Amino acid sequence: MVSVLNTIDTGHEDMIHCADVDYYGLRLATCSSDNSVKIFDIKNGAQTLAADLKGHGGPVWQVAWGHPRYGNVLASCSYDRKVIVWKEAGPGDWTKWYEYSNHDSSVNSVAWAPAEYGLVLACGSSDGSISILTANVEAGTWDCKKIPNAHTIGCNTVSWCPATVPEPAFDQRPSKTNLAVKRLVSGGCDNAIKIWKEDGDRWEEEKRLELHSDWVRDVAWAPSVGMPRHQIASCSQDRRVVIWTSDDLANWQPAVLHNFDDVVWNVSWSLTGNILGVSGGDNKVSLWKETAEGQWICISEDTNSASTGAAAQNNFIPEQRTL
Repeated sequence: MVSVLNTIDTGHEDMIHCADVDYYGLRLATCSSDNSVKIFDIKNGAQTLAADLKGHGGPVWQVAWGHPRYGNVLASCSYDRKVIVWKEAGPGDWTKWYEYSNHDSSVNSVAWAPAEYGLVLACGSSDGSISILTANVEAGTWDCKKIPNAHTIGCNTVSWCPATVPEPAFDQRPSKTNLAVKRLVSGGCDNAIKIWKEDGDRWEEEKRLELHSDWVRDVAWAPSVGMPRHQIASCSQDRRVVIWTSDDLANWQPAVLHNFDDVVWNVSWSLTGNILGVSGGDNKVSLWKETAEGQWICISEDTNSASTGAAAQNNFIPEQRTL
């Protein structure tokens, strides 16, 4: 059973939609319908407000930390159709590094690519498109590409395929598999999950996964830990969580994890990719693990961690790491 170690009073004036912990597990970023983003230092069991970022003109749906090799960088997206990349110029001095406003509707999801690809951000919007923003860190400029009509009605979520190549001793996949190609997965209001592959200067749809019967609210590509397979978790308003598994990135097999009592809003993998966290409209957070027989079992359930409301997202707090 997982227990609550600490509770943070964020001071937000409205519903919190996302909470994300940085690479080292020492900082927490939150965002809210009060249009703000807040950053907390959470060292040694205590929490201190480090920054209160104002820049959005509408509810902020999601925040995402960049890899520390590029400095302290945080992305946020909002109902105001904007994506903002914040950067810490000095201790506690956060500035707006880049603002992207080329979407026609709410931007619902932001996700940083694996650090091996550089500083690259994917953004999913209710206008149905996905934007890929790539920073030239030295020049301080950004290149923007767009996947138009990625999902009819709207895109709700994006997640990147890991860049880590499995250890040769464990890699049973054909050598012709090109793992250097950038891939990401998205979910949308068309009930579909789509895998996209970079092909030169454009992105093309590589695979369409269909099993959900209602809007897909979140997708999460599992971290690579040397195993010869890929896994994607998806959740939907149909109250189901599905685990998609593939050995070759071409053929994907779905398995329904569980039918929940309410809408499922968020899925999040542990760092090692062997435990899946699920949160939804029933105000519960549950942890699931796959057995040796391939069955998924619930190893913990907490009714307190999602008390901020049905739209709350809950991310695993990673152990402190070093580069």
